Amino acid sequence: MPARSIRLAAALTVLLGGIAFAGDGKHPRGVVELFTSQGCNSCPRADSLFKDMAQRDDVVALSYHVTYWDYLGWRDTLASKENTDRQYGYMRALGAGSVYTPQVVVNGQIHVNGANKAAIDESLQEMPRNELPVGITVSKAGDSVVIEAEASPTAASDKAHLVLVYYEPPREIDIARGENNGRKMTYWNAVTEMQTAGMWTGKKQRYELPASEISRKGGCAVLLQSVAKDGGPGPILGAAIIRKPET
Repeated sequence: MPARSIRLAAALTVLLGGIAFAGDGKHPRGVVELFTSQGCNSCPRADSLFKDMAQRDDVVALSYHVTYWDYLGWRDTLASKENTDRQYGYMRALGAGSVYTPQVVVNGQIHVNGANKAAIDESLQEMPRNELPVGITVSKAGDSVVIEAEASPTAASDKAHLVLVYYEPPREIDIARGENNGRKMTYWNAVTEMQTAGMWTGKKQRYELPASEISRKGGCAVLLQSVAKDGGPGPILGAAIIRKPET
């Protein structure tokens, strides 16, 4: 997923109506999802590594704070049950046996230690053609944001959800208790909300969403993600970014 790396954050960034659209129908190298916790003493190294991942322009990087370390004395201020449920969904889909932090899931298909940069890079390299298979285009039409997903050469067998993943801009947190007591950490692209916006069945498809809904968020990733047999998250087929322009 770098021979064909695209400038995801800059290849086509059009400032319209207070929203920045990144993506030009090309195929990013991959999606990196970090599962982390402010209460996990193994996570700061992965969180620091993730900062570099979030600033790359050839991947979509998302950080999901989970709740199951809160009992150690510090409640993660960015965690949610929805994030924790997503990690458990990957555990079942990937046959991982258990959840752990820091964990990185690449393209919904491979999980590795989130503090192991070499393993993350190697997982990205395993993507055929070094890219996600389905291109996503984002544009603006009047008061709407228009998302278009390309057709797939295997359209008869492809089904997926179009998922909007909202996340915060970089945020600094002072951790006052627990295993990371006294640390000051900056967290990037922390996920706050996920929303299924529609279905995709392998054919070229257009989705229209209110621009006002997206513009009030810190940032938004568009994921075209297949569904596992149990309804959980499956392989990611395409991705793009919608974000507010920097001021």
